[in-house]
Amino acid sequence: MATPPDAAPAPPNPSPADHPPPATDAEQPLPTTSIDPTPSGDEERDADDSSSSSAPPAAAAAGGGGGGERAPQPPAAKDLLHISFNQDYGCFAAGTKSGFRIYNCDPFREIFRRDLAAAGESGGGGIGVVEMLFRCNILALVGGGDSPHYPPNKVMIWDDHQSRCIGELSFRSPVRGVRLRRDRIIVVLENKIFVYNFADLKLVHQIETAPNPKGLCAVSQQPGSIVLVCPGAQKGQVRVEHYGARKTKFINAHTSRVACFALSQDGRLIATASTKGTLVRIYNAAEGNLLQEVRRGADRAEIYSLAFSNNLQYLAVSSDKGTIHVFNLKINVGLTTNDKPLPAPDPDVPHISPSLSFIKGVLPKYFHSEWSVAQFRLHEGEQYIVAFGHEKNTVAVVGMDGSFYRCQFDPVNGGEMLQLECYNFLKPSSDQPQ
Repeated sequence: MATPPDAAPAPPNPSPADHPPPATDAEQPLPTTSIDPTPSGDEERDADDSSSSSAPPAAAAAGGGGGGERAPQPPAAKDLLHISFNQDYGCFAAGTKSGFRIYNCDPFREIFRRDLAAAGESGGGGIGVVEMLFRCNILALVGGGDSPHYPPNKVMIWDDHQSRCIGELSFRSPVRGVRLRRDRIIVVLENKIFVYNFADLKLVHQIETAPNPKGLCAVSQQPGSIVLVCPGAQKGQVRVEHYGARKTKFINAHTSRVACFALSQDGRLIATASTKGTLVRIYNAAEGNLLQEVRRGADRAEIYSLAFSNNLQYLAVSSDKGTIHVFNLKINVGLTTNDKPLPAPDPDVPHISPSLSFIKGVLPKYFHSEWSVAQFRLHEGEQYIVAFGHEKNTVAVVGMDGSFYRCQFDPVNGGEMLQLECYNFLKPSSDQPQ
């Protein structure tokens, strides 16, 4: 649906209890049906760069495989365009030049695949972004690759029960990323972020950012107050939106440009890495104060992903050096109103002060940095993303080379992780574990 070029400005109508006043450059809304994996609505809003249309019915839990059309030949790693975990790290999605696939992490198995290139529609099947909503039937898709199935400036809302798109959000520039939670859709453009209400597609907030070609953005997942993290307007800065408290916090995290960040599911901790890639810093999201600094290595690296464990005891890091690092977190985030106490630290996990701390002021910072407790070594130069498994002390790794690993670390002795599983997830579904 095209955005009216000269529509009169009309601010959206967010709930005042949950959102700050929205930007005033949103355009006149257009009617639509509702989009909703929870309650339904009956209208939408258009943003300065966007318009939205049509929407899905209530989402239902998507369990086992959907048995979609299989591609004539499995895509090779060079055909892989996108990989991402879902919100609880229990699944991951892959976008390819011919469609998309959804996998379960533990135990590893393919849940379903959709071959869009063979669906009889015009254009190719390239999907450059696949964003799951936990395990429900609603996904957000963005076209990608040399022959995209959908325009790269549109977010398509896919209902897998119907095996078709039932809604879309259109923009005037390419979409760099999408984030979902049960009540919000967040769309990331190069210099702007739009936040929509999931129930009725109303625009509730717009954020101007520094150039953001990677589509960096993170949002909390616990019900209630929403915390959103995105690049700030200045180099090395991250912006934190606390929608429940109607508060915006800016954190000057690094002197060089921010390359990657992660937000804990409860929205209380932020981990950041710069383009230098040697240090990772952990901040309190509410106050913006530095809580801990850990060192990935001594030489420069491109950080691909950061992930907090669910109990906030560990942080995992992946980079182009090919080594997955797990760090101990030695943080007491404290309690605030309506917060539940954090789980007690595991008694068998040592919390050791940084070595050589007694001459910290004499030696260079490199010598008293906190290093990873466990490592898992893969191929240098490949792009891997990492998450913590649901089983205790396990890590899941997904690579743009089509590999999936599940490994286990020893929280007491540390060192090299034990590989538990290894699969090529691009093989035909008949060759995958069932």
